[in-house]
Amino acid sequence: MSTFDAGHYDVIVIGAGHAGVEAGLAAARRGAKTLMLTLNLDMIAFMPCNPSIGGPAKGIVVREIDALGGEMAKVIDKTYIQMRLLNTRKGPAVRALRAQADKHLYVQEMKKVLENTENLTLRQGMVKELIVEDGQCKGVVTETKAAYYADNVIVTTGTFMRGKVLIGDLAYESGPNNQRSSTKLSEHLEELGIEMVRFKTGTPMRVNSHTIDYSKTEIQPGEDVPRAFSYETTEFIMDQVPCWLTYTNEHTHKIIDDNLSSSAMYSGMVKGTGPRYCPSVEDKIVRFHDKPRHQVFLEPEGRNTEEVYVQGLSTSLPEGVQKEMMETVPGLENAEIMRAGYAIEYDSVTPTQLWPTLELKAINGLFTAGQINGTSGYEEAAAQGLMAGINAAGKVLGTEPVILDRSQAYIGVMMDDLVTKGTDEPYRLLTSRAEYRLILRHDNADLRLTDIGYDIGLISEERYTKFQEKKQLIEEEIKRLESVMLKPTDEVQTAIEQAGGSPLKEAVRASDLLRRPEMKYDAVAELTKPDKELPEDVREQVEIHLKYSGYIQKSNEQIERMRKMENKKIPDDIDYDDIHGIASEARDRLKEVRPLSVGQASRVSGVNPADVSILLVYIEQGKIAKVSGDEA
Repeated sequence: MSTFDAGHYDVIVIGAGHAGVEAGLAAARRGAKTLMLTLNLDMIAFMPCNPSIGGPAKGIVVREIDALGGEMAKVIDKTYIQMRLLNTRKGPAVRALRAQADKHLYVQEMKKVLENTENLTLRQGMVKELIVEDGQCKGVVTETKAAYYADNVIVTTGTFMRGKVLIGDLAYESGPNNQRSSTKLSEHLEELGIEMVRFKTGTPMRVNSHTIDYSKTEIQPGEDVPRAFSYETTEFIMDQVPCWLTYTNEHTHKIIDDNLSSSAMYSGMVKGTGPRYCPSVEDKIVRFHDKPRHQVFLEPEGRNTEEVYVQGLSTSLPEGVQKEMMETVPGLENAEIMRAGYAIEYDSVTPTQLWPTLELKAINGLFTAGQINGTSGYEEAAAQGLMAGINAAGKVLGTEPVILDRSQAYIGVMMDDLVTKGTDEPYRLLTSRAEYRLILRHDNADLRLTDIGYDIGLISEERYTKFQEKKQLIEEEIKRLESVMLKPTDEVQTAIEQAGGSPLKEAVRASDLLRRPEMKYDAVAELTKPDKELPEDVREQVEIHLKYSGYIQKSNEQIERMRKMENKKIPDDIDYDDIHGIASEARDRLKEVRPLSVGQASRVSGVNPADVSILLVYIEQGKIAKVSGDEA
């Protein structure tokens, strides 16, 4: 049977996980006629592993997604069962929100958003191949012979590409949560010359809440402070559900040690590389054998289910061993396993084959986003999907691509890491990956990115007006505090003493008083009597800006130096073989990555400063030669 014409679109998105939904929404909201194809319409934005959103670095990414006009923050704000702000005792650069999700309600809410989005068509189907002609992607073909046409296709297939589940000596083809794996499409991408690698991830068992003895565990409650990921959220869920903490012990570790040879990971069955920063319990016991115990968090998967996610016991041991191991953990002695833990192997695209827009260098109009690009985590996937959707729609609209740099967003850090350095293991976004952590904070994502979201049509006029009002209030209050002088009166000295500071010897600006580590904005405002009470987020920005102004200025100076390198563009037709003096390894890597700027070239693995200096000279000489030739 030949294919039939099933429809024509501007953008086609393959997959409806966290990358797929953001890609489809961004493209449709920018005005592109968009089709989303997924294996199962009931599994949209499903969380096959940890039922949570956010955490260090990742929580900041969710705020950035929201500032650009994405959806993840809004949906988790409507469906969480617990919300906490992490690292509150540390500086603002490492604070981040983390929400425990009602994973089933999250799916329902995200599906509702997709179904009611203009320009977006949802369809269930398995894509088996792409339509590619003369280096241009033209559409997709499903297993039912339906041919859908579009000049821009985004592949967001997550861990489904030739997915294989492993439990002990059992191995079978499957995507996460016993969904169908995608084999034909993976094979087809290889036929198109796309380089693939094999990665692995895993998940722990789920147990029945009724069979847990919570008296032997430590409660981990949510906060009674209203918090949200989205800048648009005004209603907060205060009826929160606790999580619980327990620990492994020497008995747990002995059982794991005694059964390592039966673990799929250690028997040789697993071929893919696993995530360094989210290891299985087997890995933890082997790599950290000196530790007497490891944390185990018991996390409810929703309000209307008794399934509890046993974070910390991710494993591919046989199910019988999983049961034996779990029964040594306090509180889980009589716990009933509802779903066994497993490892899953899958194919990923080597991300250095992508431009910073996430478009394949070798195939025009073909984008990839999410775990197919070698990342781990829902947040990293969603951010890539958003950027791929923005840029795929941009090609339809004829607008300039949107590429965030490393100083603008954690999203920019991740995208640059992937396409410039690549990854030899599932990539996880960490605060340590960002050079400008003090600039890329949880609290200022809107100030960094809302202008961009508005310019590309993903932020509404109403929201943008409120954002501009917030910026104005911040600027006016900083200016006011810099103009007000405070004398060493009894009131001022008492306020300083109560804060634990040293008394004034002479008059100071209110802004300088607030720069003291012990002083808070509210105390200084009480002394300076502003005309009106400012919103909490404005007060927070004023305090952070003034307290860290020196460090922020130094970071901005570093960013300016970096941008000069980023602005030195590398000609498209550069011939690296023609540049004498560059090391052979650097030449090979530059030819592979094809960096767009000298700044990006300096971050390519295997390229050292001497190679960059030679490249700079070559580019400058090339410009001089061109000018001289034109004049002649």
